[in-house]
Amino acid sequence: MRSFWSDPFLWIHLSGAAALPIFLGLCLLGLAVGSPMLPVWLEVFLVAVAGIAPVLWMQLFRPFYIFSILVVAVKPQNLTPSQQQILTRFKTKLNQGLALFVAVLLAVILWQIYRFAPLAAGVAPFPPSWRWAGLLLAASAFLASNLFLQVSASVMAVLLTAESEFAATKPHVLEKIRQDFTIAGWQVDRLLPAFAGEKTVTPRAPTESIPPAEIIKNSSPSSIVNPEPADTNGATSLPQK
Repeated sequence: MRSFWSDPFLWIHLSGAAALPIFLGLCLLGLAVGSPMLPVWLEVFLVAVAGIAPVLWMQLFRPFYIFSILVVAVKPQNLTPSQQQILTRFKTKLNQGLALFVAVLLAVILWQIYRFAPLAAGVAPFPPSWRWAGLLLAASAFLASNLFLQVSASVMAVLLTAESEFAATKPHVLEKIRQDFTIAGWQVDRLLPAFAGEKTVTPRAPTESIPPAEIIKNSSPSSIVNPEPADTNGATSLPQK
């Protein structure tokens, strides 16, 4: 197993592809509402642009920051060097080409969904007169389909990176992460619990003053000056003339 496969965020976002059929089904139900109010090519174009363009632009120029779950993200300054290397892999030409391929693939799937949408008219969520609501649902669901598949595909490309190639990857500069990646939501120090074998940095405790008792305990007997004994009357004996 490759060393960077132990990062749980990779597998969390790879599993996002399982949601693809759900959102494509919602897109089908949205397109099944009523009859086309615009030319067929224009309706397909509008839904395609709304669903593909935002996610494709993000993946080409500011890829999704995978060290996040829903609306909560790990602060970039808390990433490990290995996680910074993972971010660098998302900025490769391979991932950009893969993003274009996924966009074309989903556009073809959308056209097929549009063709078969009338078959689902009996289970459409809105009345036939609400065609615009159906198109809005279809566009929103298609946008989510693009997001989940694009992120999962880019994660798969990173997971298939050879160990030697990954080891030669330079960590992404911390100061540029916020401007090079799309970070949405609230940023926290940590999202997931520490796993066995994971290196964690424990802040050093502040220096404490050593109590006098410890100084006396650790000192050698010769370093302690014994006071002169007092007489039985409690007064110090005086030298005799």
